Amino acid sequence: MLCAALAVLLSGCATAGPATDGCTAWRPIYISRADALTDGTAEQILVHNLTGARLCSWMQTR
Repeated sequence: MLCAALAVLLSGCATAGPATDGCTAWRPIYISRADALTDGTAEQILVHNLTGARLCSWMQTR
C-alpha cells in the first residue's frame, strides 16, 4: 500500500526550467506501476525527489 501511494506521488516530478548550481546533472527519479519497490527504496526515491524540489526547483506536474 505504501509503495503504491509513493508511486503516485513520485511519478509527477519534473524540472521547472534551466537548472543551476549543479542541478543539471540530477533529475527526478520516475517509477512505473510495474516497479517492485521495497519500503526503503521508495523512501530513498522520495527523499531524492523532495530534495531536488527544494534545491533545484523541480515542480510536480500531476
